[in-house]
Amino acid sequence: MKGPVGVFDSGYGGLTILDKVRSCLPEYDYLYLGDNARSPYGNRSFETVYEFTLQAVRWLFEQGCPLIILACNTASAKALRTIQQHDLPDLAPDRRVLGVIRPTVENVGRISISGHVGILGTEGTVNSGSYPIEIHKLFPETTVVSEACPLWVPLVENNEHDKEGADYFVRQHINNILKKDPQIDTLILACTHYPLLEAKIRKYLPEGVNLIAQGALVAESLKDYLHRHPEIDGRCSKNSVCRFYTTDSAEKFNSLASLFLKGEVQAEKIVLGK
Repeated sequence: MKGPVGVFDSGYGGLTILDKVRSCLPEYDYLYLGDNARSPYGNRSFETVYEFTLQAVRWLFEQGCPLIILACNTASAKALRTIQQHDLPDLAPDRRVLGVIRPTVENVGRISISGHVGILGTEGTVNSGSYPIEIHKLFPETTVVSEACPLWVPLVENNEHDKEGADYFVRQHINNILKKDPQIDTLILACTHYPLLEAKIRKYLPEGVNLIAQGALVAESLKDYLHRHPEIDGRCSKNSVCRFYTTDSAEKFNSLASLFLKGEVQAEKIVLGK
């Protein structure tokens, strides 16, 4: 029995990942689930993020997904490893759950010349320490500093990201992280909402500082993964169909999704955790 690739996010940001994945692998079917009713995850505890993410994973497996991408940095940081090691062996040993942190980190050595890297993320992602841990596994000599940007997600989801008022909050956090380490030559946007702020972020970056958005990196990593794992690839349906689900208002989701995707979206509302 074949099924779609599942893509999960706490809200809308994962749509930036889905957009790049669909562009890279258009023949596959996708099922996107946004837990908008309980978003944001960024300031929630490890236990809560794990519980919510596991509920989403179970639901996506019930829909027949052989492979799930946690297109959410907070979920990837706080829940992925536990789900992979503790839950999958009993829940679905023949299925896979992947995150967005490792595909991003793998490119740091190729992009950074100075070996000084900055992480811009939610409080949850920054407090988890996941990015420094993963970067140091692959590139132990790299200096990593992080900056939590708690208001950036609300700016995007309230469609204020391209307004003048957003400049203050973007400039503030860029200045903060560059003060922590003036030698930074690479900044990672460690939240899937942040690409919508990319133009403003670049405006306040010194010349020569690279900005890493995750979408294209995750898409290429997934393409490589499916090539290396034909047993998973063979279980993915390929009819170029994409369906959307949300735990909040479908009408609201449809409206805001247009900020992240080209074209209209028709989502259905579902309930998790019951």
